[in-house]
Amino acid sequence: MASNQLLKQIITLTLLAGFSFSCSSNPNTEKTKAPDANASQTSDPHIIYGNLMINEKSDYLMIPVDVATGNQEGNFLFGSSRYSGKNGKVKPYNIIFYSKKDGKAHILLNKKALINDFQLLEYKQESGKPPKRFWFYKIIEKDTNGNKQLDSQDATVGYISDLSGKNLKQITPSDTKIMNWNVIQSIGAMFIKIIRDSDNDNRFTEKDRTAFIKINIDNPEIGKEIISNQLEKEIQLHIVK
Repeated sequence: MASNQLLKQIITLTLLAGFSFSCSSNPNTEKTKAPDANASQTSDPHIIYGNLMINEKSDYLMIPVDVATGNQEGNFLFGSSRYSGKNGKVKPYNIIFYSKKDGKAHILLNKKALINDFQLLEYKQESGKPPKRFWFYKIIEKDTNGNKQLDSQDATVGYISDLSGKNLKQITPSDTKIMNWNVIQSIGAMFIKIIRDSDNDNRFTEKDRTAFIKINIDNPEIGKEIISNQLEKEIQLHIVK
């Protein structure tokens, strides 16, 4: 009886010792449980610069700025895909303006956004005055469709700046999307067609309301709609249903 009890104790101790040894000697177990010291740290984004943009009508050189993700770096650097290096084709997160005269540089935006389009525009002023030139931007500022990224499905807000990229002014309402635009030389005005998410479904579709707004280029600010509510009601009365 005593020998059986002793044998059971020996077997139990042997099994416990083996289990303890297997846990302590398995290097993968320790690595799996050990916290990663760098797991909570976020590395700085890999900033990449597009091709130098030169316009003889401006005293400033422009450098598009983006962040590398996957094959995007190659596309941005070598001019393929959406990064063609031509005005209105590059879609950077920011733009550096570099003065040809004094060598000073500054960035266009001081916030996170995507520059969906930008073009150099001009209109003729009174006789004897040089043409007025300015940059027109379509900027995506908010993830309005909720897909956790800034893309062409989101609202695009209109801005203009001088040739130096300074004096940036918003000219279309937030949470709207620019459809098209025209510069009317004779009155120094810009007319922009916008679409509002009038049904609040976080998308811009043919079901939403469109409008035209007018901007005074010499004194830019968010434009006012040129079709009043009263005029729209009159139009609706004469629509054949």
